[in-house]
Amino acid sequence: MKKTLFILTLAITFIACKEQPKNASSEQAAQEMKSERSNINIDPIEHATMVLTWGDTTMYIDPVGGATAFEGKKAPDLILITDIHGDHLNVETLESIDTSGATIIVPQAVADKLPEPMIENVQILNNDEHSEQLGFDIEAIPMYNLREEALKFHEKGRGNGYVISKNGFRVYISGDTEDIPEMRNLENVDYAFVCMNLPYTMPVDAAISAVLEFKPKKVFPYHYRGTKGYADVARFISTVSFDGEIESELLDWYPDKPIQ
Repeated sequence: MKKTLFILTLAITFIACKEQPKNASSEQAAQEMKSERSNINIDPIEHATMVLTWGDTTMYIDPVGGATAFEGKKAPDLILITDIHGDHLNVETLESIDTSGATIIVPQAVADKLPEPMIENVQILNNDEHSEQLGFDIEAIPMYNLREEALKFHEKGRGNGYVISKNGFRVYISGDTEDIPEMRNLENVDYAFVCMNLPYTMPVDAAISAVLEFKPKKVFPYHYRGTKGYADVARFISTVSFDGEIESELLDWYPDKPIQ
């Protein structure tokens, strides 16, 4: 009996010792993620345009709005452009801001529309390709329409969504897309910016369904103004938040429409 108890005690001790590094590792990973999260600042400009400051790196996403939209902002180190449409690509804005120190990440269709002097700063990134920039991994994610009546807006292969990663922290920017398999299959996304405007991208229900499937830790609805007004982002937020595993936040994307 004593021998049995002794063996049992050894077994329990062995299991505890084996589990401790795993628990410590999990806690360390959680702390690192928390630290990285506090290292990111999101400055919504309007609709699809934002300034993302990640540590010492300043990123302009789809810069539109002219120089006045970026007054007081630090010059970009990286510029990411998702598509050729005017709410994502505006050459006049690019020419009016200081891009001299920036690498401009674009799909081929966007590169084809940029003026010659700007091309030397361009890195072409097509769907499923990666680029290492300033310690970040940038992956081009497909973005396209699924509904028959919307196929004319965004065909597969033309534009990019992006996943930006550093130190294990992953930020997804959807660009103009519907709830495509490539979105639904994303894993380990910490922040997700998800569009939802008709007729150009997807309805709110499709956005909800996709987000509940790939489960980002936090989701920001953006790009939600369509031809008939604004999407029901309140319903989007309440539904995905009800899941209990996904945090959500509505930022001030539209200066003419106060957050309610």
